[in-house]
Amino acid sequence: MATETTTTSAQAWSPDVIAFPPADAVPDALIVQAATNAGVVEGDAPSVRVPYVDDAEAQVTAEGAPIPEADPELNEVTAHTAKVTQLIRVSREQFVQPNSADQLAQSARRAVTKKADQLFVAAAAPVAPAVAPVAGLINQAGITEAAAPVGGSLDGLVDLVAVLESNGATPTLIVVDPIAWAELQKLKTATESNQSLIGAGTTAAQKMLLSLPVLVNSSVPTASGLVIDKTQVIAALGPVNVATSDQAYFASDSVGVRVTFRFGFALPRPERIGTFEVVTA
Repeated sequence: MATETTTTSAQAWSPDVIAFPPADAVPDALIVQAATNAGVVEGDAPSVRVPYVDDAEAQVTAEGAPIPEADPELNEVTAHTAKVTQLIRVSREQFVQPNSADQLAQSARRAVTKKADQLFVAAAAPVAPAVAPVAGLINQAGITEAAAPVGGSLDGLVDLVAVLESNGATPTLIVVDPIAWAELQKLKTATESNQSLIGAGTTAAQKMLLSLPVLVNSSVPTASGLVIDKTQVIAALGPVNVATSDQAYFASDSVGVRVTFRFGFALPRPERIGTFEVVTA
């Protein structure tokens, strides 16, 4: 007796799932740009365990003297993941219209990116026993807050970067919301001057602050920003899976388009991530 397999059965019995690397499918997602990917997991239970070392202090030892033993602390953080999803149902007639499939795919990409950004920046901490979605960056315990808001000058941001570097960070980028970026562009070189401190004012300012690239994203709370060392944001990024099926809604002659993206992150040293506010007019 013959055995039915996915290679001998009709396509509908084993529909394709297309997997795209996050950097290709959702390149604008903040977690892709502002984190270091440490691995891929599948399922709510598995997690990525990230080891790190709390350095022990070195010392000066005289020639010929015994060197004291150091005792660095071996630690770890756990990156739990959650799955961002979208399921779109359209009639077969609509799905086969020119450009419909492409437009639906673009819409799903935008929706998944937006939700991922919201979770990465501002997700509330999960309530036990839940472990995911993990708390967004601004809700992570132990991150460094600027001593003063940024207003009138960049001094508050300069001080924050200095504190982060004192904590061992090497900041790689700054993320602000559109309102904060607008206020920063209004900073002038002098009290009575119309010359913008950032850019010439006649063309869009290059998105840089203190030699760090700036990302503008509406998921960041209004009039605020983050200074990030991406090596200190350890992520677990799964592929973006796209699947279509004309069998799920067989009775209504419809097509389902499903998109999933699993991700999570952890901060081994949260004091190396900073947050600041911008004074608005």
